[in-house]
Amino acid sequence: MFHNGGWWAYLSYDEKKDQPQLSWALLRRVWGYAQPYRLKILGLLVTIFAITGLSLIPPLLYRDLIDQAIPNRDVTRLNWLALGMIGIPLVNALIGLGQRYLSATIGESLIADLRNALFNHMQRMGLRFFTHAKTGELMSRLNNDVVGAQSALTGTFITILTNIVTVVTTLAIMLSLEWRLTLLSVVILPLFILPTRRVGRKLREIRRESLDLNAKMNALMNETLNVDGALLVKLFGRQTDEMAKFRERSTNVANIGVHSAMVGRWFFMGLGLVSAVGTAVVFWVGGHLVLQGAFTIGTIVAFGSYLTQLYGPLSSITNAHIEFATSMVSFERVFEIIDLPLEIEDKPDALTLTQVAGAVAFQNVSFSYTQGGDGGAGILGLKVESGNGKDEGGSLDERSSSSFTLPPSSLRISTRTMALHDVSFEIEPGQLVALVGPSGAGKTTITYLLPRLYDPTAGRICLDGHDLRDLTQKSLAQAIGMVTQETYLFHDTLKANLLYAKPNASQAEIEAACQAANIHHFIAGLPDGYETVVGERGYRLSGGEKQRVAIARVILKDPRILVLDEATSSLDSQSEALIQEALERIMKNRTSIVIAHRLSTILAADVILVMNEGRLVEQGRRSATQSAHEELLTRGGLYANLYQTQFRAIYQPNGGAKAEALA
Repeated sequence: MFHNGGWWAYLSYDEKKDQPQLSWALLRRVWGYAQPYRLKILGLLVTIFAITGLSLIPPLLYRDLIDQAIPNRDVTRLNWLALGMIGIPLVNALIGLGQRYLSATIGESLIADLRNALFNHMQRMGLRFFTHAKTGELMSRLNNDVVGAQSALTGTFITILTNIVTVVTTLAIMLSLEWRLTLLSVVILPLFILPTRRVGRKLREIRRESLDLNAKMNALMNETLNVDGALLVKLFGRQTDEMAKFRERSTNVANIGVHSAMVGRWFFMGLGLVSAVGTAVVFWVGGHLVLQGAFTIGTIVAFGSYLTQLYGPLSSITNAHIEFATSMVSFERVFEIIDLPLEIEDKPDALTLTQVAGAVAFQNVSFSYTQGGDGGAGILGLKVESGNGKDEGGSLDERSSSSFTLPPSSLRISTRTMALHDVSFEIEPGQLVALVGPSGAGKTTITYLLPRLYDPTAGRICLDGHDLRDLTQKSLAQAIGMVTQETYLFHDTLKANLLYAKPNASQAEIEAACQAANIHHFIAGLPDGYETVVGERGYRLSGGEKQRVAIARVILKDPRILVLDEATSSLDSQSEALIQEALERIMKNRTSIVIAHRLSTILAADVILVMNEGRLVEQGRRSATQSAHEELLTRGGLYANLYQTQFRAIYQPNGGAKAEALA
């Protein structure tokens, strides 16, 4: 029965549907997280043996009391026995305090280590993973599953070990007292073992389903209780629907909890009945032996106490692998995320680029959001739906709970297989490049590939002659600054949000950056100044104020390359003017790639790249005789058509031009 791997092979369920199994590989990996605390674990084992050993003494005191102290009227012996009956529980309780301290220390430290490993790996996952995953699902892995993993070691494991020690030592003492009754006590052992396999599989399935249902409930809470979700629910009057949906999911969580409790209760009720039968048989046979003078009354009383100490732990031991394997589901779910391969990863010999000139080259670059899969998010059990979005981007299941500093277009579904197809262009250091084209043309994709949020499906992108894949991500992030149309701010102070770009910046540097972004006077006029808390996603600020804070953040970072979406159509004219002035200031002497929505930016561009359906269909370059804009107009192609249909120039007497987007 136990061939091919011994006892543990028996404990691992062979049913194919019950994967992953409780294997030595999983146990070794779990031990890897517990190993730094091995001295504390050793101390914990010492307390387990001490408490178990002391717990075996009271029945012997009862026997001595009945067989010696009372019949012989030995008062001194009686006093010592009474003191022993008080002292042993007291010492046990003190040792128990030490055991609880060690258990809590190991458990909380393990939680921190496991949660840090999980969070660190998520931080290194590619953007594709986050555009497919739900934040609530990830939060569930970080909270519910990590806590469940901790309880597997500090709760289930300690209980199992304590019960094993208790059963072994109790059996040893029982054998020394009366071997015939001891053998009779263990005859019923098969009745404990037989039901465990089926019940174990059932409880394991229930545990995994329970974690999945909790994750779905957390996802719904995360989507509807953040500012964006709450605003959407209120604007569409869907509070009743959301309450009904949450009620359904919370009811499912409650129902699976009841199901789990009842399966366990029926199982333990059966074990309890078996224990009662065993105890009755032992007392019945033992009573006859006492009547025959085989042993004393004190012996059978002590034996009865040991039976209680035997059958309780014995019931737990027969169910130990059920509890342990069930609790290990949490470890499996955590490791599922930690084991996901990294889509964007530094090479072992990656180059740290310290001096950046700002030369950019796309060489036959093609890219598909769909060919990269889901970035590993499928492990969460999410289904990626198809759709008819109008812009390029990765897919999302159901509703997005995005918390990223990227425009919504990054989260939409592409109707094309290839978001970019064989795109090639070169940008010289310090040039201003305008990306233009209809919605879904591939402009946003280009801005995502440059900071290496994704890697090209084909071709390569170079910075100062180096393939981006040969550079460290950290040095690339330091060289590139990005200002997106949808600004994200942390629920923190303005100063903290600004320092995110440069943690060691002085107050003078912060204020200088804000002055350059035309936001300093506004901040200075607030009651708390730079210590003002901006609220969830910066909702206490207007759209224009948030964008200027984002611009100040990038100015503080001082990148050599700037990537931005300058859409300001939703802002009032004053905010638009302030932002445009700030952008013009920040773009000076930097390589700038702009998804251009204003004619003034396009007119100032050194290079204009015209995108359509993922292809670079036209590009114009400034020369000594004409601007890039004029060059493209003379060709009469797509750009000329966009110029005629999307922009209207209003020339001022001083020769300047202001653009109004018509579409």
